Amino acid sequence: MTTAVECHPTAVLYDGAEIGVGVKIGPYAVIRGTARVGDHSEIGAFAIVDEYVTLGSGNRLFPHACVGSEPQDMKFGGEVSYLEAGNDNVFREFVTVNRGTSGGGGITRVGSGNLIMAYTHIAHDCQIGDHTIFGNSATLAGHVEVQDFAIVNAFAGIQQFVRVGAHAYLAAFSGITKDVVPFARVHGNHAHVLGLNSVGIRRRGFSREARRQLKTAFRLLFREHLNTSQALEAIAAAGLDEPEARFLVSFIESSRLGIVK
Repeated sequence: MTTAVECHPTAVLYDGAEIGVGVKIGPYAVIRGTARVGDHSEIGAFAIVDEYVTLGSGNRLFPHACVGSEPQDMKFGGEVSYLEAGNDNVFREFVTVNRGTSGGGGITRVGSGNLIMAYTHIAHDCQIGDHTIFGNSATLAGHVEVQDFAIVNAFAGIQQFVRVGAHAYLAAFSGITKDVVPFARVHGNHAHVLGLNSVGIRRRGFSREARRQLKTAFRLLFREHLNTSQALEAIAAAGLDEPEARFLVSFIESSRLGIVK
């Protein structure tokens, strides 16, 4: 196994940058001071790892990806802020991920095992979980949370402060202005719920009882012409006690923007 760093002679590494073992750095790539690149990562041609960025191991930046640039927020005053990414993420061509702001906690986070396709933009203070997929040109405004295993398809646009629940599926070109509940399939601008992401949760090994209870919860939430409070009362009365059903209820109860219906 290769332990030396493979660095093209045209790449620019600033003083203070920390480069792990087995890292490959392509032509004209730039790694700024204070950046840390984990073991066995690949930084493609013309890609940029900016200041105050920490990348875990096994990350791949394709050509022209740019991670850790200053936030596109007029309130940003040049303060020190951060981007942290876990392990085994793929940042495809022309992806941009901005650092955080003091008004949003100062840090943007990307978990592990995520596929972020070409031209996706992840703005300041976003919190991305593990094993998510972003289609080409998906766009996240500031302070967006995307939970584990969510799929955000091509050209979907997500408004600031929105949360996208775990295992949700957002169709291409969706416009999201409210929280998307876990396990949902949504479509449209403005988006609406099509139903339960049945294929996704079956593929990921959810139990038959969990799938049954989620199907019941979705019927009460989106098919019975109940408002959200009434639907939550009906879910409680139905005795839906699987962890997935309780997680769905907890997500809704903690929503500040309301949910996509």
